[in-house]
Amino acid sequence: MPAKYLALLILNLVLAVFFIVLCKKRELLTYSYQGRLWLTWLAIAVITLQDELTSIFYVPAEAYRFIGLTAIFFIAITSLFIRFFSTRLVEIAEILEHHGLIGGGVYSFSYLVLGPTVSFVAVASIMVDYILTACISAVSVVLNSLSFFPALAQSAPIKLGLILGIIWAVAGLNILGIRENARFTFMIFIIAAFVLLNLILSGFFSFDANSFQTLQASFTQGLNIFKNESWLSGYGKFISQMAFCILAYSGVESVLQTAGLVRSWREIRKAYLFLAFTVGIVTPIIVALALSAPIDFKEHEGDLITFYATMINGVPFGILVAALASFTLSMAVNTAFVASSELMERVAHRYGFLWLVATNRKNSLYRIHLLNATFFSGIIFLTHGSQAILADMYAIGILASFCINCGALIIYRYFMGTKEVIHYYTSRLGTLVIWVILVSCFVFLAIEKPHGTLLWAVITALVLAGGLLMARKRAPEHREIAQTDKEMEMILYLAQSPAKDLHIYFKRPRELALDAVKDNEVYVTFFSPRQGIPPKVAPNHFRFPQVLMGLYQRILALLKVVDYELGDRSIKVHLGWPMSSWMDRLAIGVMVFNIMRLPRLFPRFKFSIDYPGQETSEV
Repeated sequence: MPAKYLALLILNLVLAVFFIVLCKKRELLTYSYQGRLWLTWLAIAVITLQDELTSIFYVPAEAYRFIGLTAIFFIAITSLFIRFFSTRLVEIAEILEHHGLIGGGVYSFSYLVLGPTVSFVAVASIMVDYILTACISAVSVVLNSLSFFPALAQSAPIKLGLILGIIWAVAGLNILGIRENARFTFMIFIIAAFVLLNLILSGFFSFDANSFQTLQASFTQGLNIFKNESWLSGYGKFISQMAFCILAYSGVESVLQTAGLVRSWREIRKAYLFLAFTVGIVTPIIVALALSAPIDFKEHEGDLITFYATMINGVPFGILVAALASFTLSMAVNTAFVASSELMERVAHRYGFLWLVATNRKNSLYRIHLLNATFFSGIIFLTHGSQAILADMYAIGILASFCINCGALIIYRYFMGTKEVIHYYTSRLGTLVIWVILVSCFVFLAIEKPHGTLLWAVITALVLAGGLLMARKRAPEHREIAQTDKEMEMILYLAQSPAKDLHIYFKRPRELALDAVKDNEVYVTFFSPRQGIPPKVAPNHFRFPQVLMGLYQRILALLKVVDYELGDRSIKVHLGWPMSSWMDRLAIGVMVFNIMRLPRLFPRFKFSIDYPGQETSEV
């Protein structure tokens, strides 16, 4: 028996034994806890892995089209970069869990950090990603399926009809309430593992001296970027290469989006580690094998991996790979329908659009699915089903979403530091470096691909415009703000006191203050409407919303009102002693620096920064 077939036989036997043993494990994918069914880390990892694996079937040819052989090197480098980026997504998952925001992923985090208006930028970006996921996956399904039917592949109307048929067929399945569950997805993962590992092993046996020279040339060209170049010029070339490879790891955010299906952020962390050691390794290997093979890449731009499988293992194996590609890509279309409907459902509930989330007898969000299918079809008509245009738009949308993630995390850590969530946090300098690289890639692609950028911007603007109109009229923060106290109520409370000296405390009242409420003292609490209004614990406790301006500017505005209305009284302002590390919470250092300016702005006021000491219980 030839060595290749013996190796394939051993591989398949090992895989069969491994999966048989694995499937016998209890609670492998789901388990029950406190009356609820939860998914395990493996279940959500496999769901995301299906999304990431789909990019194998169209990204290698797209990357080669723009950067040539260096695509082999930079797809591997991008894999490492995405693994570092995924640690930031784990950090976001823990922060969301800490604040009780389960599910919603990027939207929930941007809403927490950036507010309702700006968070719609994230919603728009995410929705565009889902739209383009469905569109490019449907196109790739058709291109891979028609790989063995060249006559049909030349007919644009037939291709367009098949693409639209796939989109509306998946929409119909979702309207009927039929969607894949974790166990079914795991079975597809098992099949994919067999097919792709056989593809890799067969590729190794077909890897000859010419392929090795091609691979060596790719790494040499990639490593030579910084040679004989300034750092700035080298960085520019580095960004130009990586920007075209980022699409290979689309779907990495899906784990964060499914956080509501698991008990803890620790499951999210395990899922990302699993992805790092599976798709993070498999994708660069398959790309290296395919792009180093003697193939006319321009001729096989839409079915590169399918043609490569046929070339090394014959037509039957090529058909098997094409079938796997078509099935996994169809599941990616379904994932886009499900994920976008869940996001729209969350937004609709938050802003009171209950008519949009009406369900049919199958408990399906049929109105949202119909809207999605219509929107997806419009994009297909707009782009004429071109994989190249869709890939350009998709890459820009993914980078925009990544930039929002990292940017919001940097802002959160600036204000909150790391002490609030102590279990898992990453280097803020590292996060800043990742954010700079992502923004650089986004700017480069936006300039390099004006048509894709324009289409992406138009779609994003349409979604954003609708979101902003909703936020202005139906934002839930309006209910919280309506319950707040008025500044003049505080002024009237102090004005009624016969005392000459008036005290303003910018902190919550302590127990002693609650026992003996004084008419010449007020306690001021500024709160974020996104987190809800705190309870009013005393008559002299006043709660004001912090919107459209920073905390220091809010304090400054309130003191100006006090100075104007109570000019005949002696005012003493009390501020709490900052206990957080200034290096950890940079916002505290900036805040204290600003507070130091208050005596110059209000020379007749008295200011004190107090630390009352810890309260001890009586024995």
